[in-house]
Amino acid sequence: MKRRTPVYINILIVLGLLLVVFYMFSQSSDFLTSRYFLGTALISIIVVFIQTAIGDLIENEKFKKLTDAEKAAYLNETKVPYFQYLWNGAFKSQGEKEEKDILIDHGFDGIMELDNQLPKWWLGLFYFGTAYCILYISSYFLTDFAHPYKEYEQEYREQTAAISEYMATVTQPTLETAVFSEDNVEAGKAVFETNCVSCHGEGGKGGIGPNLTDNFWINQPEKTLFKNVFYMVDNGSKNNPTMQAWGKNGVVNGFEMQAVAAYVYHINQEQAPITEAQGGAAPQGTEAHWEK
Repeated sequence: MKRRTPVYINILIVLGLLLVVFYMFSQSSDFLTSRYFLGTALISIIVVFIQTAIGDLIENEKFKKLTDAEKAAYLNETKVPYFQYLWNGAFKSQGEKEEKDILIDHGFDGIMELDNQLPKWWLGLFYFGTAYCILYISSYFLTDFAHPYKEYEQEYREQTAAISEYMATVTQPTLETAVFSEDNVEAGKAVFETNCVSCHGEGGKGGIGPNLTDNFWINQPEKTLFKNVFYMVDNGSKNNPTMQAWGKNGVVNGFEMQAVAAYVYHINQEQAPITEAQGGAAPQGTEAHWEK
């Protein structure tokens, strides 16, 4: 008569399977407080207790039919802690009598074959892997679980919402607090290409608006180039209504103005100017002498 699994282990196994199943289908840990999960878990525990009680009755009837020696051996076996019993069973080797019972009636060159059972730990892993594969494939085709594109879209929406929330609450840079950073150049290029390139041309070479790569400027309200660009984007130009107050009008925020100011500084101070011979607009305004 084989030793049975304790009820608390069966409960842990059932709850573990429920956790896996509910998570695969809900894609969130919110199910832990759901009445459906809690109700399913409670019913499953009750079923495990009922199954255990029925098993006890069957075990008692089988125990009565054992001989005294078999009863003593079984009782001694039950005194061994369950996990030690599993460990011993996983690496148990057969005795001579057991080998005779599982000896297969054929051989070759004096070598005989035993009909050994697979190790219990191996069988356990095999059955668990098979059950998990079935559950995984079912949830893959019936739910959104494990779909990389859908997971990406969900994470993208969450990240976008988090960024929007952050931008709505964070203190925006102002003319006084804005600072130049090389890290903002690429972001500033994106802002420039979205809002400024139609007038100032690709790379700031000029067109409808003045060339931003040379050292001649129509408006010079600030002493440094970076602050001057930030001011102009924020407040617009009094000399040319086409250059609207992008910041004051709410078209771009403080971070975007800081970034685009970094980009204009980059193409003006860290790159060679785009001359008329290279397709750039002719200089406009007066020569600037920016402070560093």
